[in-house]
Amino acid sequence: MSTYVSNVTLFNGHAVRQKAGVLVSDGLIEWVGAHARAPRAARDATEIEGRGKTLTPGLIDCHVHLCFEGGADFAAEAGTLTDTVAVLRILRSAERNLQAGVTTVRDLGGWGSAASEVALAVERGEVRGPRVIAAGRALTITGGHGHNIGIAREVDGPDALRQAVREEIRGGATAIKLIATGGVLTPGITADFTAFTQEELDAAVDEAHTWGRTVAAHAIGPSGIVLAARAGVDSVEHGSMLTAEGARVLKETGTFHVPTISAIRGMVDHPDEVPAYAVEKAMALAGRAREAFRRSLRAGVRIACGTDAGTPFNPHGNAPVEIVRMVDWGMTPLQALRSATTSAAELLRLPDVGAVAQSSVADLVLYDANPLDDIEAITKPGFVMKAGAVVAGVAASI
Repeated sequence: MSTYVSNVTLFNGHAVRQKAGVLVSDGLIEWVGAHARAPRAARDATEIEGRGKTLTPGLIDCHVHLCFEGGADFAAEAGTLTDTVAVLRILRSAERNLQAGVTTVRDLGGWGSAASEVALAVERGEVRGPRVIAAGRALTITGGHGHNIGIAREVDGPDALRQAVREEIRGGATAIKLIATGGVLTPGITADFTAFTQEELDAAVDEAHTWGRTVAAHAIGPSGIVLAARAGVDSVEHGSMLTAEGARVLKETGTFHVPTISAIRGMVDHPDEVPAYAVEKAMALAGRAREAFRRSLRAGVRIACGTDAGTPFNPHGNAPVEIVRMVDWGMTPLQALRSATTSAAELLRLPDVGAVAQSSVADLVLYDANPLDDIEAITKPGFVMKAGAVVAGVAASI
């Protein structure tokens, strides 16, 4: 069955087109153009009236933790994980993303290979969920950030890192996550601590890229950001203490910055509920993270949307809120929407998603209002389509 969205304001991932039409067939976008020039096949399709509404690509969240659900104490939540619990949480988290218009996510550190296995089940159509790029377990140094929460493996030395990358890929990982610095949610280690050496990072990135996997580096401290970018990681996650030098290196290397504003906000906005050690570190980083984000913008660093969903008070489906926050921190609505569509797809090396173009996968979100006029509209999807099937919301004209 084909579906035709008629006479709609279209953000195609790059620019806005008025009075557009989009024809969907067999899970793909068969035709897109001016509504007045719609092909004959559009007449036989199920029509969704788009007049006064806005259609966008499905949103992409480049940084989530599907086996966590945003409880106040991240470490305590980790302590309850088992294989079964992890899968159940991943399925719930996946559904919440769909409901918010998020049709693709990248899981950057989870319980064993659980996210990878769910990703395959989604791909086979056995369960509902967004498209999942899964990194398996994150890689950290012995005693490094994340070692205490069951979603990272401790590994030291270039050769051991190569082996760890290979083992995560054997377990189903379609991306690799390196923890290049300290972090907020691990007690006893400062957020700016530099973890892996340049040689270790170089080896891990080289190995991952040899296997065709993208690499994300958790990097908060300024030295760790530069080391990771020089090693050739595809994205720096958080980047909260990015300096002018760091921004220059990210620009020169083409490394993406995934700022995860929602992760910090979730902690600083709930100081009486989140563990004190985490609140203290998050509050110390909040102002610097905002300036780092603006420094990336000024330097022309490529920015992709990522929430770090699953961290305290940062629920899944938060990508629309992250977009609003990026606008609040200085992006234009158009820049913010690109960061969650075309830019994010480029980072994840997914050429068939993130844009509304002929032969692209039909991941679409319809809004009653135009997010480019009022960015808050992005938080209220009317309906969500993934690969041509409506998975959330109601299209009244169907």
